[in-house]
Amino acid sequence: MSVIELFDFDKQFNKTIIGTDEAGRGPAAGGVFAAAVNFRGGKYKLTDGLIKDLEILNDSKKLTPKKRESIYDVILNNTENKIVCVEVDEIEKINILNASLKAMNIACSAIMQENALTLVDGNKLIRNYTYPQKFIIKGDSKSASIAAASILAKVTRDRYMLKLHEEFPMYNWAKNMGYLTKEHLDAIDKYGLTKYHRPSFLKKHFAKQLSLLS
Repeated sequence: MSVIELFDFDKQFNKTIIGTDEAGRGPAAGGVFAAAVNFRGGKYKLTDGLIKDLEILNDSKKLTPKKRESIYDVILNNTENKIVCVEVDEIEKINILNASLKAMNIACSAIMQENALTLVDGNKLIRNYTYPQKFIIKGDSKSASIAAASILAKVTRDRYMLKLHEEFPMYNWAKNMGYLTKEHLDAIDKYGLTKYHRPSFLKKHFAKQLSLLS
């Protein structure tokens, strides 16, 4: 979809739209991030110049890291937005789905406006959220607000993983961003887990390792 079509999707609801998406549900290391974005809040106007600056806007997974970085500040500086991280200890307590929805809840609530409708990427509504909401399957490729939120969440999390990589370079998080690549699993077997790993995501791996030893 073109950037105009993405904005037209949001416009059809005839309400103030807050889009939200997460990044980091799948990795076995690092926190999960969620972002909330509203393009039409207060002083921010959807000008022709802004549309041109956002012409590559799309689902963050469809953009290269370089392209995501190129529009990150454009989104950050031309929207009402909030980015939230729920860290590993909380993920382990309440599970990754609940942690993702909690991050979305905090982010969206922080920029809530009167009569706003929250569009949630995926097929789940935000739990314990008292404002009007609607889930949009594959919303990050349909809605401008969700697409923008996906980019803020993804870029922020990638930068966070790069910092964690500096602390624990042996896992190569700068490349795998915490996903369980063979290299990452081999490093876990060699060096063990860090405080940034999600033990619940590694139960099957450790069970397999134990079975090989028995």
